[in-house]
Amino acid sequence: MFIWKKVRTAAVVCLMSLSLTVPAPGAGGTAEAFTVSNADAAMNSFVQVFYDSSAKYFYTNSDHLVHSEHAHGPDGGLYTDFWWEAQLWETVMDAYERTGSNVYRTMIDDIYTGFNAKYPDMMTNPFNDDLGWWALACARAYELTGTTEYLNRSSFLFGQIYNEWDGAYGGGIWWRRDAHVPGQANAQKNMATNAPMVMTAVKLYSAYNDNAYLTKATQIYNWTKSTLVNGSKINDHIEGTGSGLIKDWDFTYNYGTFLGAAVSLYQATGASAYLTDANNAAGYAVNKMVSAQTLLYEGENDAAGFKMVFARNLNRLRTLGGQPQYLSFLQQNATQAWNHRRMSDGIIGSDWLRNTGTSYVQSLAAAAGASILQLVPADGYTGYIAGNGAYEAENAARTLAGGGGMINESTNAGFTGRGYVGGWNTSGTSIDFYVNQNTAGTRTVTFRYAAGAGNASRFVKVNGTVVASNLVFNSTSSWSAYGTVSVTVPLNAGSSTIQLGYNSALGNTNYLNVDLLSGL
Repeated sequence: MFIWKKVRTAAVVCLMSLSLTVPAPGAGGTAEAFTVSNADAAMNSFVQVFYDSSAKYFYTNSDHLVHSEHAHGPDGGLYTDFWWEAQLWETVMDAYERTGSNVYRTMIDDIYTGFNAKYPDMMTNPFNDDLGWWALACARAYELTGTTEYLNRSSFLFGQIYNEWDGAYGGGIWWRRDAHVPGQANAQKNMATNAPMVMTAVKLYSAYNDNAYLTKATQIYNWTKSTLVNGSKINDHIEGTGSGLIKDWDFTYNYGTFLGAAVSLYQATGASAYLTDANNAAGYAVNKMVSAQTLLYEGENDAAGFKMVFARNLNRLRTLGGQPQYLSFLQQNATQAWNHRRMSDGIIGSDWLRNTGTSYVQSLAAAAGASILQLVPADGYTGYIAGNGAYEAENAARTLAGGGGMINESTNAGFTGRGYVGGWNTSGTSIDFYVNQNTAGTRTVTFRYAAGAGNASRFVKVNGTVVASNLVFNSTSSWSAYGTVSVTVPLNAGSSTIQLGYNSALGNTNYLNVDLLSGL
């Protein structure tokens, strides 16, 4: 459940923007290939590390210990929480659809049994989005297995969730069943609740041949689009008093659920307008929520699973919507995930641009990597994925000092992508670009930036080694005027880390806005 939303706050204005661009090298080198055997191995590793066959349930963490970072779920957080288990159940369905294996067919039934043992009364959960993920997964399980229990559970949950529709904010389903008053704490209507219910309603319409479900699907979709969608920008939720305040947080799962809802209604009606909506949402995420064409790292805990939801629905757009232009993107992301797995146990971490570390990995993060290899056909490509060489700073990792020191912003015009990183003049902070190259060698990389307060200095490290101790970013005429500065760096074949860091001892301690790293 998205408890973290309750403490999210608006970002402050940033005063420095930077972007980095790196030219793509020629093909060459050797690495792993995305093959059918890779997909098999990724799923086998995921099940072996996380699945408890006696409990018929997935562990939260790869070390099978409870950590305070995400101590939610049965047995004090030993096992995954409500909505995570729904996503992991769908990962098993992804594998079953690809392979037809009796092992995964049995797991579909077993996981459902194990979940009901841990949660004998699902309705004690007040979060409608949590219930909605299970309604959607149950409908999918029915389609795959024909088991009536799954259809019955899906229709029951859909009915309970749909009862949470009312006229506040012009319609929509509430996020929580215990927060229905505009302006009340936790009272919001969000994409994560409403868009999945469109997909579920269409599945129920198909299963029952009951037009009432299609009517509800259309009703929910129309409200969601008119309230939470602004062109190709998919907003997170509406809250507050009166007509409400839109929160425009960017998450890949919002784009995934909305485009998935559009694909479902296209399936049901054949109306091309739904395909247009789906492609608009997909295009925004594919072009702007990436680092060199790899889906961005959005964080740990709930956020680690967001790109799984996006990839699953983008693949539906590709196959059910007849949009083959997304195949290469999905295959490259699958290869990135596979190439960065942990060799000791085959688990894929939350950031597909860098190698999975030695610490425990959360099951939702690992499931995202396992799922994308199940979703798309293997292309047999052998090599690293360098992408297009453009790494947007707002999509890069940030090392903060004392919980702050820099923010993402889009206030000042002239940036590329979704914005830039600014508010940056705190020692110990850095922007960390995880880059990938086909071959080892030196590259000249370029930072795009704005320095409206005067000259600014930063250091550059590559894989922990200083390559520029005092790189000067010359003053620009305003925060909407951008300059570039280049530096030559040595890079590995495969993954490297380019770190742009702040040290007050360097002098020129003015703010800097970083927009892009390019040239790889």
